[in-house]
Amino acid sequence: VQLQASGGGLVQAGGSLRLSCAASGVNFSRNAMGWFRQAPGKEREFVAGISWRGSETYADSVKGRFTISRDNAKDTFDLQMNSLTPEDTAVYFCAAGSTRTVVTDEYLYPYWGQGTQVTVSS
Repeated sequence: VQLQASGGGLVQAGGSLRLSCAASGVNFSRNAMGWFRQAPGKEREFVAGISWRGSETYADSVKGRFTISRDNAKDTFDLQMNSLTPEDTAVYFCAAGSTRTVVTDEYLYPYWGQGTQVTVSS
């Protein structure tokens, strides 16, 4: 099983970034996928998730700014991040869930990508 995240970088406040995650070795189309992030000195937190049927769930802090999507034909899922603020600075992780519906508990995501750094400057 492998999840490969990409697309992080440095952006100014108000800007946008798109993260992508490519999965292999998982039953992609039947499981929920999620994005988490960990800021320096903080615990990892749920950002967004998408169910096997495409239902989206977001943390309150990113609602209206971030959009998660998935392509079951390519075993990939993305996180479009708009209106970024310095508070969004973190390492972002993609994860493959063990459930079909989205859960926010990281312990229900058995497979993780390596993380990609997102830095938002003020």
